[in-house]
Amino acid sequence: MININFVPDDYVQNNESRRMNFMYIVLFVVVMMALGGVFGVIKMRQRSLAAREKAIDAKMLKKQDDIKKVDVLQTKSRSMMKTALMTAELLEPLPRSVLLASLTNNLPVGVSLVQLNLVQKESKQLRAAAAETATKFDKAVQAQQGQKGAKAAEGENKISPEKLLETQIDIEGLAASDLQVAAYIERLNSSILLENVALVESKEQKIDDVTFRQFKLTAMLKKDVHLTKEDVDKMKIGCDQAARSF
Repeated sequence: MININFVPDDYVQNNESRRMNFMYIVLFVVVMMALGGVFGVIKMRQRSLAAREKAIDAKMLKKQDDIKKVDVLQTKSRSMMKTALMTAELLEPLPRSVLLASLTNNLPVGVSLVQLNLVQKESKQLRAAAAETATKFDKAVQAQQGQKGAKAAEGENKISPEKLLETQIDIEGLAASDLQVAAYIERLNSSILLENVALVESKEQKIDDVTFRQFKLTAMLKKDVHLTKEDVDKMKIGCDQAARSF
C-alpha cells in the first residue's frame, strides 16, 4: 500500500525551521542565564574582595598610626633615658661634706687648712683614650658591617662629655714643719677618695713671730666613687683614729 503525504514540503520545512529556531532561542537563553549567573557571582566576589580590601586598608592605616605612635614613644623614651643618664652623671656621687671631712680628719696635729678649691675640667688623657677607642670601634664595625654600620654605631659609641670630666682639688694650709706636710700627703695618698696627691709649694711663713710652713697641694678625685653610709662611717672613724694616733 502506498502512503501518500498530502502535507506540502514547504510547511514541513517551516515547522522544522521553527523548532530549530526555538531550540536555538532556548539554548541562547540558557547560555545568557548562565553568563548572567557567572557575572553576578563575579560581581558579588568583587564586592566582597573590595570590602575586604577596604577593611585591610583601614587596618593597615591603623597599624601605621600605631607604629608611628610607638616610634614617637620610643623616641621620647630614649630622650628620657638620655636625660636620666645625664642627670645621674651630673649628680654629685660624692658629697662635698664627706670630702671635706676626709681632708680635715686626715690632718696631722698642728696642720690646718687655709683654702680649698675644687675645679672640674676635661681630661686630655681621657679624651685621647676615648677618641682612640672610638676609632678602633668604628674600624671594626666598618670592617664587619660597612660604612653604614659604622655611621649607625658612631652615635652609640659616642662617650658622654660628663664622663671626660675630672675633679682637681687645690689645697692650701699651714703646718709646723715639712714632716707634717709629708705625713699629710701620705695620708691623703692612702685615702679611698683621692689620687695623685702632689706637693706644689712649701715655703716659710711667719704669723705673729711664729714660723710656719705654708704649703700647697694638688690632688685628683677618683672617678666613679660611690660610697654607702657604712663606708662613710668607717672612713670617718679611721680618719679620727689616725689623727689621734699621730
